[in-house]
Amino acid sequence: MASPVLPSSGVLSPLGLDAVRPAPGFWGDRVALNREVTVAHCLEWMEREGWIGNFRGERPPRGREFSDSEIYKLLEAMAWADHPALPELAETVARAQESDGYLNTRWSGERYTDLEWGHELYCYGHLIQAGVARLRTHGEDRLTEVARRAADHVCDRFMAGTQTCGHPVIEMALVELYRCTGAERYLEMARRFVERRGLPALADIPFGRAYFQDDVPVRQARVLRGHAVRALYLASGAVDVAVETGDQELLKAVEAQWERTIATRTHLTGGMGSRHSDESFGDDFELPPDRAYSETCAGIALIMLAHRLLLATGEVRYAEAAERVMFNILATGVAVDGRSFFYANPLQVRVPAAPREGVNQAAEGGLRSPWFAVSCCPNNIARTLASLAAYLATADGTGVRLHHYTPGEIRHGGLVLRVETGYPWSGGVTVRVVEGGSGRISLRVPAWASGARVARVPAERSGTSASWGPAEPGYAVLDGEWRPGDMIRLELPMAPRWTFPDRRIDALRGCAAVERGPLVYCAESVAGEPPLDDIAVPVGPLAEREYGHVVEVPAEIVPATGSAWPYGPARPYAQAGERVTLRLLPYHRWGNRGPATMRVWLPLSDRHPRRR
Repeated sequence: MASPVLPSSGVLSPLGLDAVRPAPGFWGDRVALNREVTVAHCLEWMEREGWIGNFRGERPPRGREFSDSEIYKLLEAMAWADHPALPELAETVARAQESDGYLNTRWSGERYTDLEWGHELYCYGHLIQAGVARLRTHGEDRLTEVARRAADHVCDRFMAGTQTCGHPVIEMALVELYRCTGAERYLEMARRFVERRGLPALADIPFGRAYFQDDVPVRQARVLRGHAVRALYLASGAVDVAVETGDQELLKAVEAQWERTIATRTHLTGGMGSRHSDESFGDDFELPPDRAYSETCAGIALIMLAHRLLLATGEVRYAEAAERVMFNILATGVAVDGRSFFYANPLQVRVPAAPREGVNQAAEGGLRSPWFAVSCCPNNIARTLASLAAYLATADGTGVRLHHYTPGEIRHGGLVLRVETGYPWSGGVTVRVVEGGSGRISLRVPAWASGARVARVPAERSGTSASWGPAEPGYAVLDGEWRPGDMIRLELPMAPRWTFPDRRIDALRGCAAVERGPLVYCAESVAGEPPLDDIAVPVGPLAEREYGHVVEVPAEIVPATGSAWPYGPARPYAQAGERVTLRLLPYHRWGNRGPATMRVWLPLSDRHPRRR
């Protein structure tokens, strides 16, 4: 089956790319753009920057010490998308592999001398994931041979001892290769890598061992901490190991870490990470909007972890979290033309970023760039969108579950279902039976969808009014025999709504945000438009325009007091300023009109009662 994750057990089983086919729509359009534009864009830039030339032996090496991994991520995207450029690129990589399976264009003569920062095992992880994608979509070939030789080399070199890599990813890659091949040594190597972390296995650094998740063993950790991408990749690998070894204690430990992280360290968009200096989680409730790092790769890593926990447990909350990140981080990370990207995803930008040409040497948010000196995010977006169909629906012993809505076709157990929807702009979802059979069809009802309703419409009544029933958050479950022409209709209320922060998030007190369906909204101001610095809003009615593409909020411009010192005794409220209508757009659409200021959290007017 063509899927990035194929556990041997669990409550749910994934449906792969061969069973779920997106059609034009929110996600189908992005999947097509990714295959037709973004993959080629990434390939062109890595050739231009010399990262592919490293595999040809061109010297001096160019790029960072982990640049090999970007070629491997792109190869994975090509494998899922059946891209015609894959064989040539794979052959270039294969020629650089050494006789014992070692493969790294930066460290060949200095092997494994810097496991904290060298990223050799990290690079292997992405190579193996590319090989797994090729095995599942094509079968054995040159790329899969390279990946298996590298995995065998890792097992030969690291099975004994206590060493591991400063950047996790090898763990989930090895488990997936085990799932493909049945070779127990890959699973055992992954298990040992997970168990070694926190003994400690790595040297201390100025950021502290928590940066590497090497401060305490995985089983003893109570929350995700340190470098956000590393933490989420390690947790994903731990879930994979737990599922394949039947280790419920390990699985429960990761679930507990997830719960606290979601409750105290997650931005409204689902973004992960609050600190720029070490790309890390902050402390509990340290969630500043303007300094939110919220790396695109960390959002993608959360999707990976959420999907694994969903398959293992069947719990709807994991699909909820994945949807939040998909619409507000994954969709945000790439521009509408598929050729420029966000690395960081702050929730407020105070000063418009200066336009840049060429490679962006920084990772600050505020303006999409065609390429970065560290371009993990563009290639991560490419491989995730190329395999996105595998995240949309699953099966269990009774039938099919639909977790994420986009037009397309789903096949399982003789059933062929056609999904028709304008989601997330409209809340109507119609599932038509094309080929019938027996079984259960479950449709996820989001937690925000209070008042949702569902109807089953037999083929012979397709022209009559539906008999609606309530659909509580969770899953709307419908059983029975299905005949061609039968329909399920789900209606989700899509009115925009106010959202308020927990009072313990100091940086957000006195603010509110707007959401509509799964989308977070923001205010954006480009050159010539009113600034956002002095905007304040009362919590009142919200008006949507253009089928939810715009939400309008009554606001006022609160004039500055002109004080020479911003502290002192209580001052009377400023006089009411100019009344304006603030137009909010979905967060994933901001930054497509050039340099801009932006904010998700809107200050509440002093003349409006504070909430919470």
